[in-house]
Amino acid sequence: MSNLLRLSAEQLYAKEIEALKKAETNKVPPGWQLSPRSVYTFIAGGQCGNIDITPKYIGNKRLVEMAIATLVTDRALLLIGEPGTAKSTLSELLTAAIHGDSSKVIQGTAGTTEEQVRYSWNYAMLLAKGPSFDALVKSPIYRAMEQGGIARFEEISRCSSEVQDALISILSEKNISIPELGEEVSAVRGFSVIATANTRDRGVNEMSSALKRRFNILVLPTPATIETEMEIVTKRVNELSTQFDLQAELPSEELVRRVVTIFRELRSGMTLDRKEKVKSPSGVISTAEAISLLTNSMALSASFGSGQLTEEDVAAGLQGAVVKDEQKDAIVWKEYVENVMKKKGSDWRGLYQACRELNG
Repeated sequence: MSNLLRLSAEQLYAKEIEALKKAETNKVPPGWQLSPRSVYTFIAGGQCGNIDITPKYIGNKRLVEMAIATLVTDRALLLIGEPGTAKSTLSELLTAAIHGDSSKVIQGTAGTTEEQVRYSWNYAMLLAKGPSFDALVKSPIYRAMEQGGIARFEEISRCSSEVQDALISILSEKNISIPELGEEVSAVRGFSVIATANTRDRGVNEMSSALKRRFNILVLPTPATIETEMEIVTKRVNELSTQFDLQAELPSEELVRRVVTIFRELRSGMTLDRKEKVKSPSGVISTAEAISLLTNSMALSASFGSGQLTEEDVAAGLQGAVVKDEQKDAIVWKEYVENVMKKKGSDWRGLYQACRELNG
């Protein structure tokens, strides 16, 4: 097992990528290491000779096809969706499969500057020798352009209008001008940008219409059915359990179902049978939160319990996942426990009692 806390997709699935490269029979676009069909197999799963290619994105497979098709052209790709809809995961998987390097990342924040999109300077060298390529500090997008790779731009909607304007120019002209050196860097074939945007966090500025026109936009939906969401949660919890070597039993199917049911009901504002309305908390009750909750519950059980996951372990995580705003969310959670969970029958009795005790 690696000592690294987190492996990139190209490291984690290196054997699968290598197998797909060796078995490649379809046309590979310029700058790519795999054909579009092989990229799809890498993400959606399948068979490559004697090697099983694990499915890494569970959802609408047509969206994966559309994302890959976009990157074959010179259009950039924008993945939009609520938190926990695997936007960043899909972005990383696409980049790893296409170019074998998903490390060229810009994390969008309110403090992201235009220099982080274009280039900046090593000021010690700049003062000593003046403007030169040696003093130039290349941004991830700059490096992707000169290598014909893909740059990832996370949470692009959180960036200021100046940063958005800088990206418009790059996506339109496919080059970066360096006036200090009188030079211009043009993109090599294969260059593209995959950006993600969160529909629940509008950020500092709305994305301009001009910037949106430079992207093909795909909306990643929340899991359509409880079975799909359970499959995503179970798969990811199993992977994290192995990665962190958690000495606890995996959650049972019924326990996963209960957690996912709670999250879906709080997220939608209605019970699954659609017979009763439910107040939604202020925070985002996403699939990613459910995965984190169960993983933390396993760590809790392994560290301070018997290693056998109990309702008490899960209840502790539920409290923290739902109650983000102490005043508003605490009331919402108490009402859900007493008005909804309490009525779900004897199978839910243990979880209900554990949650009730924590609520005081």
